Amino acid sequence: MDPIPSFLPPLPPPARAVLLGFVAGLRSQVPVALLAIESQRGRFDPGAGRLARRFGSSEGVAGSLVGFAGELVADKLPITPRRTTTGPFLQRLATGGMVGAAVHYDAGRSRPLGALLGAAGAGAGAWAGSTARRFAAERTRLPNPLLGAVEDVVAVGLALAVIGAGRGAAAYW
Repeated sequence: MDPIPSFLPPLPPPARAVLLGFVAGLRSQVPVALLAIESQRGRFDPGAGRLARRFGSSEGVAGSLVGFAGELVADKLPITPRRTTTGPFLQRLATGGMVGAAVHYDAGRSRPLGALLGAAGAGAGAWAGSTARRFAAERTRLPNPLLGAVEDVVAVGLALAVIGAGRGAAAYW
């Protein structure tokens, strides 16, 4: 399949760490699943450790896709806690930090700085996503599951654009 051009210009690793962290704040498993696929395709190096090597394996990709699908479903359920409550917020910060560190490792940059940038992006994404969804619900009276589906599309689209911009002109696919 021909590469789809990214709508973003080429991005340096710090910008990719912040933006993928932001996506983790919206949907925590989106950047994890997409980077696992990138790793399996040989376009992303998550690290040299035993767990990092398994990230791009068939099992790692399958596990990340199950987490991704589970999050997409769980987000639409009325019993799911808000992403800005303590547990979900801390999980998003940790995921954003892990994604940021991995992006920096792949680029030969400082992992601690990448983790800090990714976590900051995740915090901003969690707050912005929660605020935007609440605002849209109040203004449009659209059902929450539909607003969640729109947010899913935004999160996946932004992650694909950032990953594509990280590879120069070639995009994810």
